[in-house]
Amino acid sequence: MRPALAFPFNDPDGGMFRHLQSILPDLKGHFEHAYLCPPFSTLKWVEHIQQLQADDFFTIFPVDVEMRIGEHFAYLYQRAAEMADPDQALHLCFLDRLAFALEGEYRNSLLADIDSLTNTDLPLIFQRSKNAWETHPQNYRDIEGIVTTVGRSLFNRDLDYAWCHIVVHAGQLREIMPLVKNPDLSMVAEMIYYLQNEIHTRDVDWLAWEDPFILSRDVDELKHERENSLEETLKRLSYVVPMIETLKKLSATGRSQ
Repeated sequence: MRPALAFPFNDPDGGMFRHLQSILPDLKGHFEHAYLCPPFSTLKWVEHIQQLQADDFFTIFPVDVEMRIGEHFAYLYQRAAEMADPDQALHLCFLDRLAFALEGEYRNSLLADIDSLTNTDLPLIFQRSKNAWETHPQNYRDIEGIVTTVGRSLFNRDLDYAWCHIVVHAGQLREIMPLVKNPDLSMVAEMIYYLQNEIHTRDVDWLAWEDPFILSRDVDELKHERENSLEETLKRLSYVVPMIETLKKLSATGRSQ
């Protein structure tokens, strides 16, 4: 059984649909199905949504009410886990990261990693390698790295709690999602907490920084801009601080949290 994909498909400006169409042959060549969850802000692109709904490769879970980001992700992951075969591997990921890798120099390495996974490798976090992290702005690395440091101190595991791509069997995802409570982005750290005793990791270069490609910006210019932006630093802290607080609470209370 080939794996399936699940990603939020947040596209308020309509630009990501072009990237999805560009990488669709690769997705169909390496995945059995894709579960997409367009938020309310994306539903205005009616023709795009209708085109996806007409393709039986996709199952669309439209969200026609405003949701917080963690609620949106949880809804997608719960629905995908319910619909997929329990033994099917689900790749929980993000379209911008997929597009960056598949439309550029990392295509072959990403597809090789996807195709190489076996049941014994799961659950798994594809983690940003040292090379991948070096492409990101320094404030991104420093702030998200704090969560990994806290997790190491609490649980003796070096894990990317602010992950970009994880793979888990649908049956196991069904088990953990009812335990995940946070409505904000810290819910992704909650998910790893409930998987961490058995989770594997693989460091990959193809999780290099995607924003310059997606935004069609010069890499060095955008990196300098983000590294010197208080707004960007505060944005990272806005989800990292709740993640740290979540791991602290969970470490104290266990699965009863």
